[in-house]
Amino acid sequence: MTTVRVLVAEDQPAVREGLVLLVGLLPGIEVVGQAGDGAAAIEETLRLQPDVVLMDLDLPRCDGAAATRRIVADLPGTRVVVLTTYADSASIVRALDAGAVGYVTKAANGDEIGRAIHAAAAGQTVMDLSVQRTLLAAARRPAAPPQDGLTAREVDVLKLVAAGRGNREIARELQVSEATVKTHVNRIFAKTGCGTRAQAVHYAHQHGYAD
Repeated sequence: MTTVRVLVAEDQPAVREGLVLLVGLLPGIEVVGQAGDGAAAIEETLRLQPDVVLMDLDLPRCDGAAATRRIVADLPGTRVVVLTTYADSASIVRALDAGAVGYVTKAANGDEIGRAIHAAAAGQTVMDLSVQRTLLAAARRPAAPPQDGLTAREVDVLKLVAAGRGNREIARELQVSEATVKTHVNRIFAKTGCGTRAQAVHYAHQHGYAD
């Protein structure tokens, strides 16, 4: 079996270190690098040229979808498998549109992650069962028009902002870094025309994002 060279991109150090250890123990796989944000993922991928990048979506400096798009464009031979907590249709479609060939949730075990990595290295598309069900359900229902271009994750953050949560509390609740939350908040401000959190709260109540 040819050894698959893998780079792990994950912003939470403890999670990243765990993944590096787990993936490195899988048969036929060697972890050659790691990155804690999207920009570093691009830089390390260009430098190391791994066969597969295991990519989180919520990354600071450059999110996982944007990093995937750049990697696929610059290194067509490198495959990207998204490993994330999100299984909503918007996140899945965004990742696949960016060029990811695999989409696995963090509920997957080591064997499932290993199969996804080997399948990606062989040029195959692989998605876990929950992701397939989400896409099938989305295909069966009429598409709702987006509001101001907010992503599903940005809506989650906006709802928590409207509930009075600070960045640290939001990060803890959504299990992401504070830097990632700050990035989402800045994007929400840009898309909604808000300049302060108070304006964002008012916007959320006006547009049905607040309970």
